[in-house]
Amino acid sequence: MRDPESSLSHAERRLTTREAAELLGVKPETVYAYVSRGQLSSHRVPGGRGSTFDTTEVTALARRNRRESAGDPGVAGELSVRTRITLIEADRYWFRGVDAAELALRHSYEEVAEWLWTGRMTPDVRFEAPAASVAAARRAVDVLPEHAIPVDRLRVAAIAAAAADPLRFDLAEKTVLGTARTLIPTLVAALPAVRRGHRDSGPLARRLWGRLSGREADEASLRVLDTALALLVDHDLAASTLAVRVAASARAHAYAAVSAGLGVLEGPLHGAAGGLAHRMLLDVLDRGDAAPVITEELRAGRRIPGLGHRLYTGEDPRARVLFSLLEEVPNAAPALAAARDVVATTARHAPLHANVDLALAVFTASSGMAATAGETIFAVARTAGWIAHALEEYQERPLRMRPSGHYVGPRPPRPLPG
Repeated sequence: MRDPESSLSHAERRLTTREAAELLGVKPETVYAYVSRGQLSSHRVPGGRGSTFDTTEVTALARRNRRESAGDPGVAGELSVRTRITLIEADRYWFRGVDAAELALRHSYEEVAEWLWTGRMTPDVRFEAPAASVAAARRAVDVLPEHAIPVDRLRVAAIAAAAADPLRFDLAEKTVLGTARTLIPTLVAALPAVRRGHRDSGPLARRLWGRLSGREADEASLRVLDTALALLVDHDLAASTLAVRVAASARAHAYAAVSAGLGVLEGPLHGAAGGLAHRMLLDVLDRGDAAPVITEELRAGRRIPGLGHRLYTGEDPRARVLFSLLEEVPNAAPALAAARDVVATTARHAPLHANVDLALAVFTASSGMAATAGETIFAVARTAGWIAHALEEYQERPLRMRPSGHYVGPRPPRPLPG
């Protein structure tokens, strides 16, 4: 394929279809597909049958396609996707240009989700689930075996809610936003209640609390939960979010895109990491000392859960916010001390800082929640971010998330086996 830079000096000359195809690295028929989508303009050759194309316009498209397919050249070997949603740099992160930590401290999860989707703040917004959607999700979830984990239930609930929605294939922004505002509370309502007499009313965090803890919710704990949901709403192209964008690139509907994200979330290096940190903290609390627990983790060849993050050189800003709020929760003091012991003990040998999984573990362990609660919080929160990325991907050209395989197997032709 020709280098786009080599054509800059020939901007005054228009390109033939064959030359434009060569510059773009595509077939001639694809050039006309670009024209039909409005990505290129063409002019008929006077007295001829072919078309010509502006060199500068074709060069710009070639550069754009190269960036999309090859990624940012400053991040070797990694896929780079244009996005206006989340920026992470200098140990901080922003949602649409606004400090995410400050946003989460000042606004509810629902308000932050609306900001992420629309770029507009909607005060006191509440997400409500249609009765038919909740009924379909609960019927599907109720037939799962007792040992099914919450993410299993959320995946099944998403599929059931999709089947109950005749408009699911409508990818118009207004329709997808309507789906988002009903799907998230439907997922929460589909989880079995832990606390007796729990009522599905009020902010989403209060509704979710009754499905995570059998204790009465105090305002300080509810604020931690709501802030955690808002902090976790998005985190750029995490593995699950990339899966969502791939699904959206193929024009899968919003429910299917969320299902793709939930499938990836279950990995121990992603959403399930909070459960590992939860169990470790309980072990530290039981023994009264982090040292033997860390020794056993390292001896078994395992990473210390809840420590370190590839995007932050210092403490995860999400953890910093949650730790400060947990100071106001009376029951959290022992788990907070255990977490600090883990960080201090590990710091003697490795410069690792607390991440959000450790902060979530302090919250779940001190609130009488199961080890899977952190993963549930993560999944519910991140559903809003997945919808934001799906909406953004629907505006891009279809099937652009299609990298080429680098074949390293035996070269053909080979004889038929057997």
